[in-house]
Amino acid sequence: MFESIAYAAGAPAGGNPIGAFLPLILIFVIFYFLLIRPQQKRQKKHQEMLAALKAGDEIITSGGIHGKIDKVLDEQTFLVEIANGVKVTLSRSAVATKMNQSEGKGEQ
Repeated sequence: MFESIAYAAGAPAGGNPIGAFLPLILIFVIFYFLLIRPQQKRQKKHQEMLAALKAGDEIITSGGIHGKIDKVLDEQTFLVEIANGVKVTLSRSAVATKMNQSEGKGEQ
């Protein structure tokens, strides 16, 4: 009597192995389209903005300091004027955003 129960419990599942991984695949696809892909687009746009910076552009640093690029020293550093006569050397990677001309006019 117990032998038949033991054989039934030890029998392998006859289902499709892809069906077991389908929920994991769907979760990965959802994460890709909702999290990974938008982050990659934002990062690419930020890199393009950093590459296009030039003298005269108004910027905001990652520390929140507003300034105007006075001079491009080399590929990775700028001379930024943060107040009248106050200039600091800033790394390109420290720039958070570039202010649009319309934003700069509206704040004053």
